[in-house]
Amino acid sequence: MKFEVGENESIGDCLERMQKEGYQPVRRMEEPVFEEKKKGRQVEYIPVRQKIVFEGKLVEGEQ
Repeated sequence: MKFEVGENESIGDCLERMQKEGYQPVRRMEEPVFEEKKKGRQVEYIPVRQKIVFEGKLVEGEQ
């Protein structure tokens, strides 16, 4: 199952949420989020923030 860190959520909050649902993190993925900015005919892509997603595995005994 995948858990995304929300806009106003810390990584610790997301990990705590995973634990409450019975999951432990097995993989962390980061992906930049860009914003398009036009200058005449050119388009620039400016990084705005980082999207963080954790992949979780159900903890044994929680199934």
